[in-house]
Amino acid sequence: MDTQKTPYQLLGEDGIRQLTKTFYDLMDTLPEVKSLRAMHARDLSPMKEKLAEYLTGWMGGPPLYADRYGTVCMTEPHEHYHIGPEERDQWLLCMDRALVETGASEELIEMLKVPLFRIADAVRNREGPSASKGNPDILATG
Repeated sequence: MDTQKTPYQLLGEDGIRQLTKTFYDLMDTLPEVKSLRAMHARDLSPMKEKLAEYLTGWMGGPPLYADRYGTVCMTEPHEHYHIGPEERDQWLLCMDRALVETGASEELIEMLKVPLFRIADAVRNREGPSASKGNPDILATG
C-alpha cells in the first residue's frame, strides 16, 4: 500500500526552516523581486521564523504558527500592503527557486505547485498586469 506523504513528512521541520531561510535569502538578493523586498523590514529574521512556523503547520506538521499567534488568516496581516499579480509572482519566484536550491524532489515541487499559488494569490489585494496571467505553472520553472 503506497500512502502519499505530506510535504512536512518529506521535508521535516529542519527542511522547512532551510526552505524559508533560502526563500528570504533569495528575496534579499534577486534584483527582479526588489519591489517585494521593499515591502519587508530590513531585518528579515522575524519573518523567517513566522513563515517557517506557518509553513510547518500548513505542510502537515505541528501548528506552530497557530499555537503562537492564534487563528491563521493570511489576508489580514497583508491587507495594508499593495499586493498585485506582480508581487504574487515575485513571491512565487522566490519560493520556486528556494525549493530547487534546497533540493526539493520533483514530487514535492509538483505537490506544492497549485497550493502555493493559491496562498500567494489569496493575499493579492489589487489587480494589475502580470507575466503569469494567474498561471500556477509559474512555480518550478526556475
